[in-house]
Order: sequence, then C-alpha cells, then structure tokens
Amino acid sequence: MDIYDLFLYMSVGAGFLMAFNLGANDVANSMASAVGARAITVKQAVFIAGILNFIGAVFLGSHVTATISKGIINPDVITDPKLIMIGMFAALLAAGLWVLVATLTSLPVSSTHSIVGAIMGFGLVAGGPDVVNWLKMGGIVLSWIISPFFAAAIAYFIFTHIRKYILFKRNFIHQAKVWAPIWVAITLSMISLSFLYKTPAGKSLGLHWLSSLGIAAALSFLAWLGARIFVARFVMDEEEGAEGVERVFRKMQVGTSCYVALSQGANDVANAIGPVAAIYLIAKEHKLLATAAVPWPMLVLGGLGIAVGIAVLGHKVMSTVGEKITTLTNTRGFAVDFGAASTVLVASNLGLPVSTTHAAVGGVVGVGLARGFSAVDFRVLLRIVAYWIATVPIAALTSIVIFVLLKWLCYG
Repeated sequence: MDIYDLFLYMSVGAGFLMAFNLGANDVANSMASAVGARAITVKQAVFIAGILNFIGAVFLGSHVTATISKGIINPDVITDPKLIMIGMFAALLAAGLWVLVATLTSLPVSSTHSIVGAIMGFGLVAGGPDVVNWLKMGGIVLSWIISPFFAAAIAYFIFTHIRKYILFKRNFIHQAKVWAPIWVAITLSMISLSFLYKTPAGKSLGLHWLSSLGIAAALSFLAWLGARIFVARFVMDEEEGAEGVERVFRKMQVGTSCYVALSQGANDVANAIGPVAAIYLIAKEHKLLATAAVPWPMLVLGGLGIAVGIAVLGHKVMSTVGEKITTLTNTRGFAVDFGAASTVLVASNLGLPVSTTHAAVGGVVGVGLARGFSAVDFRVLLRIVAYWIATVPIAALTSIVIFVLLKWLCYG
C-alpha cells in the first residue's frame, strides 16, 4: 500500500466522521422547531430526518463537486498534489472534530464554515496568504450578520402577522380558514423555487426562470385550493379556540420541516464527501482536476453517516435550538421554518453566502422577540454566537496543526 492509498482509506473514515457530525448538528435546522413546538416527538424527528436526509444525500445530492471546496484556495499555487491531498485530509478531520465538540456541548455551528475555515488553514501554511480567496472569506464573515438577522426579521414579521390577523381576532377559527391556505400556497411556491434553484437535482433540470415561476405559481394555486378544503374539514367547530389554529399550523410545520430535511441532505453531503472525492482523484490520477465526479458509494457513505449522526446525537442540538432559546408553539414554529427557508433561498440566489444553521437560530430569536426581550434566553444565545465566531479560527488552527504534523511525517 502506497501513501496515496493510505490517505484514501483514512479520508473515507474522516468523511464518515464529518457526515456523522453533519447529521448530529445540522438536524436542528430542520426538526428543532417542530420538536420544540411539540408537533412531533424527538424519536419521530430522528426517524423522519434520518430517512429524508439519506434520500436527499444519495438521490438528490451533488454528483459533481468542486475538488477544492467552496473556492477558498487556489490549487494552482500549490503544485504538489500530494501536499493538497494531505491538506484536504487535515481539513476534513479538523472540521469534523470541531463540529463534534460543538455537538457534544449541544450548540449549533455551521458545518460549511467549519470546512471552509479548515481548508483556509492548511492553504495558508501550504501556499501562503496569496493562496486564500480573501474576498470569499469576507463574504463568509458577512454571512454571520446576514443570515440570522434576515431570518429573524422574516420570522418576526410572519408571526406578528399571524397574531394580528388570526390569534388576536375574535373569530380566529374563521380567520385561520382564510389565512392558512394563503400561507400554505406561499410556502409551497417557496419550496418549489427552493427545490429548482437550490438542490442539485433541481439545478440539473436547467429550467428558464419563467418556467420555474410558472411551475411554482401552478403548484401554489393547487395547494391553496387543497388547503381550503382541508382546513374547512379539519377544523369544523368555530368555537374550538386557539388549539384549532395550532392544529392547522402543526400540519403545515411538519411539512416544511420534512422539506428542509430533504434539501439539507442534498446540499450538505458535499461538505463531507467533496474533500474525499478530491483525495480519491489525487490517489488515482496523482493530479488534481477542477471538478470531481462523486462515486455512488461515497454518496451512500455520506448519507449513512448523516443518518447515524442524527440517530446517535441529533437530540442534543435539537433540544437547544427548539426548546432553550425561547418557547415555541406551532404557529411560532411555522414562522421559524418559513423565515429560515426563505432567507436561504433569497440570499443564496442573490449570491450572498448564508448559513442554514444561522438562519434557523435567527428565526427562533425573531419569533421570541415578537413577544418581547424577556421571551428570549440571551445567555444561551450568546454561547451560540461565541461558537459561531470561533468556528473559522478554531477549524483553521486545528487543520494547521494536523497538516504540519502529517507533512513532517510524510516528507521527513
């Protein structure tokens, strides 16, 4: 066995570790609000998220990924492919370890920022400051502000609207029958556009934007029609009270959470498998290509890792985001999901770097603030923000230490 084969086998293990942590930490993005609002139990969330993330990762995940993840470093500056292989392995291991630490302390962090910080770390040592795309790094720093504030503002607006036009009205069951189908239609149009523009499967269709808008509009109309019939039959008693409204939004919330879990698997599997694919190419070809086709077994490995991570440690971060920042109900949880998903869709299509994790937490804070500052536990929030700020430097430093050690062992 030569050094290339050795690193290939080790990178498969590190890729599984990263995928495990993706599942354990990022599951909070999709299921935390549904669990916090008691729409589903933790066991149900783990089961649903595990299956949907696996399906998203294996069947909708990217089959072609940039070998130098996220365009953070310029590989042309580092001429030795073996050095890049060692660096990618160090980055994968460092990012996986940091997300594991965050998960064990029950705090949500961005897996994308972890892998980006780790790649930047080894890039700095291997090629110097010029190898790093600092403009890209600046955009990531900007996303620390954009994602949570955008999502918080949207979630605040949605929940305030629900309170004003449904919950604070005397005949709120009647109001729910009017407004719930409208929110279902808006949600479905957003999900349709998100699927077509955000997931690798949707992008592969290559539809013109007018066609995408037409599909979204048609599906929204059908959803509005179906929701009117469903809500009218689901809530028969006009005197049922607020619980009737919450029951309607509970169903809507489970639907949005399932979609987020599916797209999460499709989009995030590349964070774990992209560097493995790069190492696979270098091991086989002894050179680095611009893009790498990801073999099916690697996508299955990523999907399995995500599912196992959800099952083993998914409850920890889910509990923090869904229960410890503020108290969630089904209407609040729906506003959170809507705020996070629309932020990711709009901002990423505008070319702004966003983190789904940051958006999900921002949405929770937004609905909390709609009820006043006392409704939000700022001690928990500050701990989360501290981890966000620490993610890039810690992942970078860990990657540098591992890279320097491995380089010394391999090159002598």
